[in-house]
Amino acid sequence: MAASVRDNKDRRRFELDVGNDIAFANYRLTPSAVIITHTETPRALRGRGIGSELVRGALDLIRRDGRKVIAGCGFVVDYLDRHPEDADLVA
Repeated sequence: MAASVRDNKDRRRFELDVGNDIAFANYRLTPSAVIITHTETPRALRGRGIGSELVRGALDLIRRDGRKVIAGCGFVVDYLDRHPEDADLVA
């Protein structure tokens, strides 16, 4: 995938453009952590790893900002369970 995940601070969500569609992960901020509350991948894009790519990019941005992550949705919980290399990010 050529696109990269961006932080849309105005809408408080991480976004990944895929063609004409956008996969996104809504979040809330605490002083030291980002709570990812909901992830959504357009129906036509599901099953292609887009959601995982979105979460991976979001975690990279969170790490770069020196924050921790709190998984507030099941998809992120499952992603973190499958990727123990990101355990250091979990608040």
